[in-house]
Amino acid sequence: MTALDHLKVLDLTRVRAGPHCCRVLADFGADVVKIDAPEGLDANANVSGSRDGFDMLNLHRNKRSITLNLKHPDGKALFLDLARHADVVVENFRPNVKTRLGIGYNALHAVNPRIILASISGFGQDGPYENKAGFDQIAQGMGGLMGVTGFPGEAPMRAGTAVADLSAGLYAATGILVALAEREKSGQGQWVQTSLLQAQIALMDFQAARYLVDAEVPEQAGNDHPTVTPMGVVATRDGHINLGVGGDGQWRALCQALDHPEWGEDPAYAQVGDRTARRDEIWGLLRPIFATRTSAEWIGILDTNGVPAGPIYRMNEVFADPQVQHVGIAQSVMHPQRGEVQLVGQPVDLSRTPASLRTPTPEAGEHTDEVLSDYGIDANRISALRASGAI
Repeated sequence: MTALDHLKVLDLTRVRAGPHCCRVLADFGADVVKIDAPEGLDANANVSGSRDGFDMLNLHRNKRSITLNLKHPDGKALFLDLARHADVVVENFRPNVKTRLGIGYNALHAVNPRIILASISGFGQDGPYENKAGFDQIAQGMGGLMGVTGFPGEAPMRAGTAVADLSAGLYAATGILVALAEREKSGQGQWVQTSLLQAQIALMDFQAARYLVDAEVPEQAGNDHPTVTPMGVVATRDGHINLGVGGDGQWRALCQALDHPEWGEDPAYAQVGDRTARRDEIWGLLRPIFATRTSAEWIGILDTNGVPAGPIYRMNEVFADPQVQHVGIAQSVMHPQRGEVQLVGQPVDLSRTPASLRTPTPEAGEHTDEVLSDYGIDANRISALRASGAI
């Protein structure tokens, strides 16, 4: 049994935010049908790389695929017929596109009042930027992340992964699950909306709250924590490690580990605010000591003394770590061309109905006949739709 195997989801998404949202639902068992355009009709079909490339394999596992031309009148009619029997539709078109195609929320609600439409956009479904093209890096910049990332005085720096895209997908999935839970009471669906911009601002969390509550504009802090010291990157004899000394007790434990207990008793360094006010001074004390031993030696010493610290891995080192292997986030699936491949699993475990990787990314249209039959479309109509170019 899987947690969401009672749900039918129509996936109209592309790129990353929308596919990630649908991937969450699919990994927990929802029947997610990826709707691809018939061959030659989508100039951006390979925006995430080849169908059997790493990105598409990771984004679209556990889904079925049909081809459907939404610009064809018979294709639009077919989509609305599918929506009659679906629980969720997910899309990340520019806001005006679904209305122009005739598949906006009002049209979907008219055929299925229980339908939940999840819309992910760059900046929101209306407002001055509603039709502005949105991409992850643009949202990182406008949402404040790039303004606090990087070293003081240097150019703004993007994060090394698509944080706005991925978080928008997660927020959309959360909204869908909330709407599904509410539907159990009301019997009605609703329109779930999020955007890359909103998701990025939400991810700024305490940095955003610093401004909203105290009117304090956060600055770049490099690898240092903006308000806590010493929490950041420190060089060792053979590389770098992360040091995470938050509370005052952890500071005293660090001083014991470094054979300088007197620093822990010094009133000038006694509290977090005192240490942060003397950030350069604190790091001036620590850096020469950390340079005397290897990263592995320091991790061992700090772990023994209960001081939060950790290595800084490249991706090959991430998946070689024994704890990463233990939690099993790298999971295998069989692909007809590539054989057994490992993908990134869901980062949340459920005791009875965990997520799982069951099937690889489908070929475009691989399940058209099967899905349409499951949705009650008879063979004669399928043949006619194929002959007309609607599928």
